[in-house]
Amino acid sequence: MSEFKFKVDGMTCNHCKMRVEKAILAVSGVDSVEANVEGKEVIVAGNADRKQIVMAVKMAGYSVIDIPEAFVYEEK
Repeated sequence: MSEFKFKVDGMTCNHCKMRVEKAILAVSGVDSVEANVEGKEVIVAGNADRKQIVMAVKMAGYSVIDIPEAFVYEEK
């Protein structure tokens, strides 16, 4: 299982948080999502494709920045 981290611009309230989490959870291979409104960050665990996660956030109406893999924890 891998853990991905993203910055999400435009996520300003709990409604936004729930919308982003719901969009990401719909992506195949996502096991869990933890969004933080204050930090505008999302941490995703699972075996999903990073590009599909980014697309899901964009389709939900938010800007997203994929944090480089150097900052990503991967469980072996």
